[in-house]
Amino acid sequence: MSEECPVSITLNILNGKWKLLIIKELLTGKKRFSELKKSMPEVTQKMLTKQLRELEYYGLIERKIYPEIPPKVEYFLTPLGESLKPVLDVLHQWGEEYRATTSHFKANEQA
Repeated sequence: MSEECPVSITLNILNGKWKLLIIKELLTGKKRFSELKKSMPEVTQKMLTKQLRELEYYGLIERKIYPEIPPKVEYFLTPLGESLKPVLDVLHQWGEEYRATTSHFKANEQA
C-alpha cells in the first residue's frame, strides 16, 4: 500500500473555491456566518455552509454555539488551521508577483 502524496492530500482538503478565503478571513479572528458571507458576497449561503462544514470536518476550524436567542454561532481557526498562515502568505506574495508581471491582469484593470 503506497502513501498518498502530501500535496494531493492538501489539495483534497483545501479543494473548493472558498476554503482558502474563509481561512484568510478567520486568520483575523472569530467570525459569525453573516460576517463571512458579507466578506465574500459572491458565495451562496448554501456553498458557504458546505465549505465551513468541510473545513470543520478536517479539523481546520471549529464552530462555537452560544446558548442565546437568537442563536449565536462563531467560527474560528484551530491550531491546525492557523498553521496554514505561512501558506497563505506565500500564495499572497505569488499572486502579487503574478499580477505585477502578467499583462492579462493589466488589461483587465484598464477595462
